[in-house]
Amino acid sequence: MATDVSNQPAKASGQYRIGGDLTVDRLGYGAMQLTGPGVWGDPKDPAEAVRVLRRAVELGVTFIDTADSYGPFVSELLIREALHPYADDLVIATKGGFTRAGPGDWRVVGRPEYLRQQCELSLRHLGLDSIPLYQLHRIDPQVPLADQLGELELLRQEGKIRHIGLSEVTVSQIEESRAITSIASVQNLYNLANRGAEDVLEYCERNDLAFIPWFPIATGELARPGGPLDTIAATHDASPAQLALAWLLRRSPVMLPIPGTSSVAHLEENVAAAEVRLTDDEFEALAKAT
Repeated sequence: MATDVSNQPAKASGQYRIGGDLTVDRLGYGAMQLTGPGVWGDPKDPAEAVRVLRRAVELGVTFIDTADSYGPFVSELLIREALHPYADDLVIATKGGFTRAGPGDWRVVGRPEYLRQQCELSLRHLGLDSIPLYQLHRIDPQVPLADQLGELELLRQEGKIRHIGLSEVTVSQIEESRAITSIASVQNLYNLANRGAEDVLEYCERNDLAFIPWFPIATGELARPGGPLDTIAATHDASPAQLALAWLLRRSPVMLPIPGTSSVAHLEENVAAAEVRLTDDEFEALAKAT
């Protein structure tokens, strides 16, 4: 029986094939906010976190991004509780390369033995035999890049990772990484109000790499009352946040926004952004406003 997608607005975002073989709907979900303050410990309402994850899948989301450092491990464990056994079309991406000492405390660790340990723990916590997309959360400047990515490549050869991604990198770092192993995705800070990674996005477009913008809904002054984002949003009966997501989806076919939230209502608003269609003039007006 065919799946009814009429009530799954995420499908309207279109699809992208990560690494050439993992098909996802382009508007995904980022699971960082399913933790306590400072991305530390359990959420205030774990039951609501489970509801958010299940509702995301109901709305057609097929790409969920998390990391071992969110909690740590709280986000991964909630994903397993809410969604395991996973639907065949659900792609879960996680990351390794940070250690945590407390709320808001992030320390880069790229030693090969640490990355292997964290990958093994993520496999256990997520209930997976193989992680579809495993991302190096940050490059550790104290460890040769060949050692960091070499360990991930070994894990890929062992079948524990399907594809390898990077996070917060420059174009030169992507090129250096691709000389060591195949890279399927890049996750950098990028949104309508902050497009400092434009050169990285353009590189991903040229080389058909998934570009995953974290912090995708930041709108800054654009969303002020009477501002360009607020004005155009009114014509679509949409919120400025929805318009910011619609702009990202329009910006590039390799763009995979992953807005996060701990609220079902906010999730539903975010996913509905996939159905907003900007005109050429609106898209250009927003691009020129920053």
